[in-house]
Amino acid sequence: MIADNVKEILSEISGGNNLGEPITLVGATKFQPVEAINEAISAGLKDVGENKAQEFRDKEPFLLPVNYHFFGRLQKNKVKYLIGKCYLIQSVDSIELLDEINRLSEQKGVIQNVLIELNLGEEQKGGFIISDADGALKYASGLKNVKVLGFMAMLPELGEESYFITLLLNLRELYDRYKDVYGFKYLSVGMSGDYKLTIKHGANMIRVGTKIFGKRY
Repeated sequence: MIADNVKEILSEISGGNNLGEPITLVGATKFQPVEAINEAISAGLKDVGENKAQEFRDKEPFLLPVNYHFFGRLQKNKVKYLIGKCYLIQSVDSIELLDEINRLSEQKGVIQNVLIELNLGEEQKGGFIISDADGALKYASGLKNVKVLGFMAMLPELGEESYFITLLLNLRELYDRYKDVYGFKYLSVGMSGDYKLTIKHGANMIRVGTKIFGKRY
């Protein structure tokens, strides 16, 4: 089942987003056993991501070769589990976190790829508010061991489709404003329930769990 799901989604997104950009599928592997993740990787999944740093630490040694991502709320004392092993930390939501990622990356002699997480209006979610994105990018550009590759965001849980489309278009406009300045690659928006909408409106990376692995119980 997992292998079939991976192949189906990869086929579905093979034509790229509405702008013709290739789409990166990241399997969201929260609470999934290593065996299930490796089945997905064997079926062609090249990127997987965790929400909890301890899960990342515990599973990483046993996974087949893959680009490993992190997109959960990240406490500064857990950054150490990711540096040098994580291809892309997607959930960078504060200047303090940028500083800690840079400090530990410098110690390990690596440059850590990150995305700046943006908050699209839900107070309970993390992320920089849109008006602070420029300041966050300028600050990050002064850090030698951090490379910002774009933005990550989550659509609100409630709202009309027209509202979501407006959010996505505004987000893509912001992404395009900085893309060439900072060398962006990824606009990561979209999960199992909404990725079909997000890739029609500018997203080029999606984080899919349930549609690959089934519901978690």
